[in-house]
Amino acid sequence: MSHAMKRPLQILHAAGGIPQWQGDYFNEGAGRDGVFDKLKEECGVFGVFGHPEAASLTYYGLHALQHRGQESAGICTSDGKKFAYHRGMGLVKEVFDNDHLRSLAGTIAIGHVRYSTSGESKLANAQPLVFKYREGDLAIATNGNLVNAGKIRETLERQGSIFQTTSDTEVVAHLIARSQHNDIVEAVKEALRQVQGAFAFLVLTRNKLIAALDRHGLRPFSLGKLGDAYILASETCAFDTVGGTYVRDLSPGELLVIDENGLREDRFAEMEKRAICSMEYIYFARPDSDIDAINIHSARKRMGRLLAMESFVDADVVTGVPDSSTSAAIGFAEQTGIPYELGLIKNRYTGRTFIEPSQELREQGVKMKLSAVRKVVEGKRVVMIDDSIVRGTTSLRIVNLLREAGANEVHVRICSPPFLNPCFYGIDTPTRKELIASSKSVEEIRQAINADSLYFLSKQGLLDAIGRAHGEWNRGLCTACFDNDYPVPVGEEHASAGCGCD
Repeated sequence: MSHAMKRPLQILHAAGGIPQWQGDYFNEGAGRDGVFDKLKEECGVFGVFGHPEAASLTYYGLHALQHRGQESAGICTSDGKKFAYHRGMGLVKEVFDNDHLRSLAGTIAIGHVRYSTSGESKLANAQPLVFKYREGDLAIATNGNLVNAGKIRETLERQGSIFQTTSDTEVVAHLIARSQHNDIVEAVKEALRQVQGAFAFLVLTRNKLIAALDRHGLRPFSLGKLGDAYILASETCAFDTVGGTYVRDLSPGELLVIDENGLREDRFAEMEKRAICSMEYIYFARPDSDIDAINIHSARKRMGRLLAMESFVDADVVTGVPDSSTSAAIGFAEQTGIPYELGLIKNRYTGRTFIEPSQELREQGVKMKLSAVRKVVEGKRVVMIDDSIVRGTTSLRIVNLLREAGANEVHVRICSPPFLNPCFYGIDTPTRKELIASSKSVEEIRQAINADSLYFLSKQGLLDAIGRAHGEWNRGLCTACFDNDYPVPVGEEHASAGCGCD
């Protein structure tokens, strides 16, 4: 039996090693996103090396990434000798207070905000996951999903590994712990070479911070600086929040090691064809973020402009479904000369739903999150811009909301192609049979959502708007949800499923 096998991995569940709460926090269906059928956020990671207020910086960085996950949050710090960590269910501001942050001493930190899809929504799966193994303390946080995690997990369990979470991230931790390499960097490389999928990893030891991006660069991941300190984040908007500056994006297959000797650039795998998730540009990322030097707000405005060029309709007012479609609506309005107005207002204080309402109340629930401005849309021909149509139920409710407010016509324009296929790389999507575009024509969808007209941006229009040369290894996009062209092959266990982010 190997040395690694003799020293099993031990996961530490919460501050002090005592679980705060193991129960589910959200009610499926009613919880998370309430009645909306929009795509769910992924996860967000943030790391700091070499700053005296690492925990506070990470707290603010996670605030900036809150849109990527609202179910749990966590921070782990190191002072060079020992770890301090705290995780909890809920928003960043709900999980941490001043006492928590003061207890997180150290100049190195990693943090995580989570939306679960492949793992259950409970504290045991909240990240960063913190472990004890033969080489000392280890903490891991990741954004993404491993398509072969299930098979690896089965193999490890047959060989004696005991898992204490349902998270893909723990699979990587076990692979690291079982490595014959005593050097943590080499052990991480070995582990990452065995996994497939989309991931942006942060690995923390007592004196090192390791960052790695998957071979295709499916997830966004950027390096920044704040004075002499290094910072890493899922989106560049987090750098602006903490006063840092953007340095560059990580490249596919790259591994960075930051320690007392500075930053070392390395690789765990050769770069494969770049295929960053197109939905980051369409929906997920904040408008003030840049991905691969492309500003999200500008890309979405171009989507709106090209959508207008492809599908002009004579109307009186243009409005966007807040917030991800606002930029595209502005672009559509500028291109057509039709005035842009705030025809839909988002209620930012609805919070999350903890009760299971009746079906009747659920049908009315969209009004809790969105309100139509009657004086803007009444008696008008309205162009409603949205980023995507998933099941179609939300689109129907919003169209009806505008009609109830007096809109004479509602023309729906979607700034992405029809969503035909589930994602397996870290976006929570329904199964293929639940995606309305997979079984209905555009005309049938138009009828289903009660719109006067409906048009989806063409795939070429999307590629032109984002500004990446599709097909080139260093500037490509993953468009599998639109064209079934998956850059990383998925196993049979994913054939009809959605996906997961851990």
